[in-house]
Amino acid sequence: MTSFPTVSDERRLEMFADQAGPARVLIDTDTANEIDDQFALAWALLSPERIEVEAVVAEPFGHLHMREELVAELEALRAGTTTGAVENKYEGWVRHLMAQGVEPKDLQLVGPAEGMEESYEEIHRVLGKLGIAGDGLAFRGADRYMPAPDVPVESEGAHRIIEAALADDERVLHVVAIGCVTNVTSALLMAPEIASRMVVNWTSGYPTWVDLDNTPSLNLVQDRHASRLLFSSGVPLVYLPGYHIGAQLNFSHPEAEAWIKGKGEIGDYLYHLYVHNPIWIQRGVKPFPGQSWVVWDLINIAWLIDRSWVPTRTTRTPHLDDDLVWQARPDGPLMLEAVGIDRDAVYHDLIVKLDDQDRILASR
Repeated sequence: MTSFPTVSDERRLEMFADQAGPARVLIDTDTANEIDDQFALAWALLSPERIEVEAVVAEPFGHLHMREELVAELEALRAGTTTGAVENKYEGWVRHLMAQGVEPKDLQLVGPAEGMEESYEEIHRVLGKLGIAGDGLAFRGADRYMPAPDVPVESEGAHRIIEAALADDERVLHVVAIGCVTNVTSALLMAPEIASRMVVNWTSGYPTWVDLDNTPSLNLVQDRHASRLLFSSGVPLVYLPGYHIGAQLNFSHPEAEAWIKGKGEIGDYLYHLYVHNPIWIQRGVKPFPGQSWVVWDLINIAWLIDRSWVPTRTTRTPHLDDDLVWQARPDGPLMLEAVGIDRDAVYHDLIVKLDDQDRILASR
């Protein structure tokens, strides 16, 4: 197995510490999966006083791995039987599809290569809405998941992560991972020395203090080898649980209409995404009064802009076992883990910056 450099607890705390001025940031994103990545990317690019975006890398994503279980759940529901754990994960989704007369076998589900390419195109689309050229800024990532625990997937995106981490700059590189971490862990395997040159902040799964399995988290479950390696590599890590923490970033249709729509090309595009959320379409969910959506990935950008908005605890990095359940590792390296989020402060800052985007973009 690959050997990674040891980073002392003292050095980790220095790397986690907030610094004056903009942080060096590389965003690794499955931008076309739903709508939260686009909100996060736009907010990061509208925050140059705190975030210097050096590159945006497209991650693989896909839902093809879910089709077999969706079909099994449909058959079980029609037969009035149950399929155990599958029922817990997919029953609601399948019931929505049944109500719309849609068969799981007919869903348009993509695999990782197509998901990465769609995300690459979506990165350029978001940049274009902000009047920012994508050449030299946007990069394709892996077209597949890691095939084994110690086998990287080479891509221009993984090489860009290595290049950024090894750059001659006294500032730490912050890798914002808002999808599966294939690109990040591939870079770590290709150049293990970068484990001491960057901080990864990743949102996925449940808090590490619970004993639930993390299979509901798409970010975590798609590339299991990559997810486990991220926690075993010793790279300085800021873990931002999606469930219970990021899940507080709910945003309703009336809020999106009042505060996002009409705010330039990017505001109109984000609003369009909100009302045409591909996840709602994929899952057969029609609009209804009281509907809202969690814009999960804003938590990663919030931590970089103002640490008080995302309070964290210092803890030992756990082990992620074969069942995707956290196992305590008392001798694990220090990491930070989010324990809360100031939802209102996050949306206030995003909305203010959308209002002020002309000035912000003119100063880039």
